[in-house]
Amino acid sequence: MSVTKERIEELTKEFGKNEKNSGATETQIAIFTERIRNITSHLKQNKKDHSGRRGLVILVSKRRRLLDYLRKNNVDGYKNILEKLKIRK
Repeated sequence: MSVTKERIEELTKEFGKNEKNSGATETQIAIFTERIRNITSHLKQNKKDHSGRRGLVILVSKRRRLLDYLRKNNVDGYKNILEKLKIRK
């Protein structure tokens, strides 16, 4: 259910400025998106997992805030990350 270290490193290399920059806004959004997809697939099988659903709502709101920040400061980066991660807006 969690994201592995290897997957986080892949996302950091793809979306970060360099391979060590896991704090970049684009990288954090990519990691949150991966976690959201994992929890969503878990919740499809476990419909009564309400604490998992609460965690999903919290993650989605964190990602939404980061996307708003990115849109405000870097419109091109915002559009690119929406396309790459296939996030609807």
